[in-house]
Amino acid sequence: QVQLVESGGRLVQAGGSLRLSCAASGRILNNYYMGWFRQAPGKEREFVGSIARSGGSTYYADSVKGRFTISRDNAKNTVYLQMNFLKPEDTAVYYCAARYYSETDFGSWGQGTQVTVSS
Repeated sequence: QVQLVESGGRLVQAGGSLRLSCAASGRILNNYYMGWFRQAPGKEREFVGSIARSGGSTYYADSVKGRFTISRDNAKNTVYLQMNFLKPEDTAVYYCAARYYSETDFGSWGQGTQVTVSS
């Protein structure tokens, strides 16, 4: 397992921007496929986006495509989620997750960071 800690969540106005960070420790990060998820009150957790362990391929949910960007810096053991043109419906707890390259499930999760978008 790899230990993950998210940071950067805060209150922001609609149309604003925010960058979330996910710091990893305990293992070499370039062995992991990374993902971002979110969960709003009363709703199930949903997929936001993911990035290959090389950083060369990214995937996004339709709801955030064109507005959010995932990147990673393996030398710093950190993954980022750049969020632009934020909407009130983006309000949720955002989670970082890691999947070892030889496995099929995300086995490591952070504790989450709260993002609140006001209108």
